[in-house]
Amino acid sequence: MGRIFEVRKASMFARYDKMAKNFTRIGKEIIIAVKAGGPDPAQNAALRRCFQNARSVGMPKDRVEAAIKRAQGKELVNYDEILYEGYAPHGVALLVETATDNHVRTVANVKSHFNKGGGAMGNSGSVAFQFNKMGVFKLNPEGLNTDDLELELIDFGLEELGESTTDEGKEVIVLRVAFTDFGNMQKALEEKNITPISAELEWIPSTTVPVTDEQAEDISKLIERLEQDEDVQKVFHNMG
Repeated sequence: MGRIFEVRKASMFARYDKMAKNFTRIGKEIIIAVKAGGPDPAQNAALRRCFQNARSVGMPKDRVEAAIKRAQGKELVNYDEILYEGYAPHGVALLVETATDNHVRTVANVKSHFNKGGGAMGNSGSVAFQFNKMGVFKLNPEGLNTDDLELELIDFGLEELGESTTDEGKEVIVLRVAFTDFGNMQKALEEKNITPISAELEWIPSTTVPVTDEQAEDISKLIERLEQDEDVQKVFHNMG
């Protein structure tokens, strides 16, 4: 087992420190999951993942239930998931995941954020090739033998197993699998009665761009600007 080194996270997860935005993000994910697979978590793996992530950020049960009801309501707002690509200052690539009910508004806002932040929005495919879409599971290490766990999970698509820390400094075990193996790993953990702290689909950079602290500050300002947009779910980058 090795240590999984993650790219600079101060800005990548800046919005995660803002509770209201977290709840909004997960609320949209719940609506999308219910619309795609129904309201029964036993039959909807995506919804189970949403529940896990809601617990990880302390989202109240009534907010979760409200999102499910909205997804089933007559006046349902349909959210489309759209990925935007571009470059921040100093050659750092950005992927911007959005969930929107108004494409025209979202693309205009994202383009404006790039321009005002000293970056440039690109066309589809201009940046994504520098990233791999992967499933990322974070586990509480208590009671787990990482060597045994690694051997047990290889057959379910495990590509990387390492250790990291949360933003609060807590040690976690990090599992990474290919996007196509996300469901296999989720099922394997459930069968082993292991409940992840979080289970996310993330864009992991294949290479990173080294930057100075001053350059990182420029890039962070653009990322923060994007993260504050109501239609933006997550921002990924390859800043080293």
